Amino acid sequence: MRSQPGTAGESCGGRVIALISGEVLLRRTSYVVVGCSGVGYQLTVSAETLSHVPAVGEQVMLHTQLVVRDDALQLYGFATEDERELFQMLLSVQSVGPKVAIAVLSGGPPGELLAALAAGDTARFQTAPGIGKRTAERIIVELREKVSAVAPEQSIRITRRDDPRSLAREGLVELGYSAQEADGLLDGTTGERVEDLISEALRTARR
Repeated sequence: MRSQPGTAGESCGGRVIALISGEVLLRRTSYVVVGCSGVGYQLTVSAETLSHVPAVGEQVMLHTQLVVRDDALQLYGFATEDERELFQMLLSVQSVGPKVAIAVLSGGPPGELLAALAAGDTARFQTAPGIGKRTAERIIVELREKVSAVAPEQSIRITRRDDPRSLAREGLVELGYSAQEADGLLDGTTGERVEDLISEALRTARR
């Protein structure tokens, strides 16, 4: 029977491990070692997370997931909460273990993988080592509904990091404008920062 992962913030020896922040001591293709308070933590990471880990000697913060097995405790590191949550979702799929989940996550940013899930794109998942057609189909079948249920929240959170215009749109909605009105106010704005976009949109609204 496949071991179940610990949830975010699960305790190990009475200590909660939700994230680790410290100096990069070692950087390899499949894992990194982060020094924190005199202890070096080895974290298995995806290629996607590794691309966000700086050089040895630099500071890094990684969200973590503890996977408990009968013979070992394995710590996994993630550059974002979105990637960690997708890792947890993948582990809920029958026959998908941590190694396969990390392979899937190495295929691209979480937002792209969530979009592939929602679209039923099995070919995208078959590009990951260890993922055949049957497993890819199982991932789609078991997770597609879950992704649809959380898609609005996920899309907002992921888009916030990459698209100031989307965050500005959300800010206008929170100010009382409808989504359609917010889109109209933002149409033609040229600012690059969220606050500039909102200010310009509000100036347009006052005209």
